Amino acid sequence: MFMGTPEFAVASLDALAEAGLTPNVVVTAPDKPRGRGQAVQPTAIKEAALRLGISRILQPESVKDPAFAAEVAAEQPDVIVVVAFRILPPAVFNAARLGAFNLHGSLLPRYRGAAPINRAVMAGDTETGVTTFFLQEKVDTGNVIMKRSMPIGPDETAGDVHDRMMLLGAQAVVDTTRMILDGTAEALPQDDSQATPAPKIFKDDCRIDWTMPMSMVHNHVRGLSPYPAAWTKHGNTPWKVYLSKPSGQHALKPGVILVEDGRLFVGCADASLELLEIQQAGKRKLSMSAFLNGYPISTGEMLE
Repeated sequence: MFMGTPEFAVASLDALAEAGLTPNVVVTAPDKPRGRGQAVQPTAIKEAALRLGISRILQPESVKDPAFAAEVAAEQPDVIVVVAFRILPPAVFNAARLGAFNLHGSLLPRYRGAAPINRAVMAGDTETGVTTFFLQEKVDTGNVIMKRSMPIGPDETAGDVHDRMMLLGAQAVVDTTRMILDGTAEALPQDDSQATPAPKIFKDDCRIDWTMPMSMVHNHVRGLSPYPAAWTKHGNTPWKVYLSKPSGQHALKPGVILVEDGRLFVGCADASLELLEIQQAGKRKLSMSAFLNGYPISTGEMLE
């Protein structure tokens, strides 16, 4: 049985099918209105399951509903594979004969929580990875089956890391599933003393503080790109900032702007940061040169 919802989980489902381990049941979120037109659409995992010929698809409104736990138990799953799904109650994950495991986007116990990729990039980490672990009632604390590491480049965004991690995680899911099925999985407890949090990100977490050192502002921008995106304000006009580049060429006070040859630099605590791609509220995302062609702003003005 496979449980997942977004595109991140699709690579793992596809990899299981390619390895001859196609799940007989897929669990995902209900169809919902999505996109600008708000047309009712299936999740990425439901689309993938139908493409793979998996006809048994469960879409519970609540994973805590006893009726859902009964449905899962009735399927008598050997293994439950969880990739980017909801927090499951024991009544659900204990239904798996050989165990239920989750793929997490960090090297646990670091970055337990909802936003491990974003938090690692925001912190300026140079390494991350994936972990598979048996589910326990307390989130992201279960015994570790497998870890696979990967580097984070100095200018990679969270989106870049997400896309590479999706493929690394897919192979880890296949290898972990095989190990559980053939009885060779050896799970080790996590060292709770080394645990760090990766809490959900809210709008206020995304605000740019120009009084921070330039490297920290750069990490903040790339760690929130492309979603939910770092933001600042020029006067009363919000900007989302998607790409930046360490500069240090100009001595500018925090938040002060320099416009030069179609480029825009902003002062931080110790150096300046060049903004490369931004989006004005209600407009489309633009390169800085294109943005400056239609947006009046001058050297010496301030960002919030």
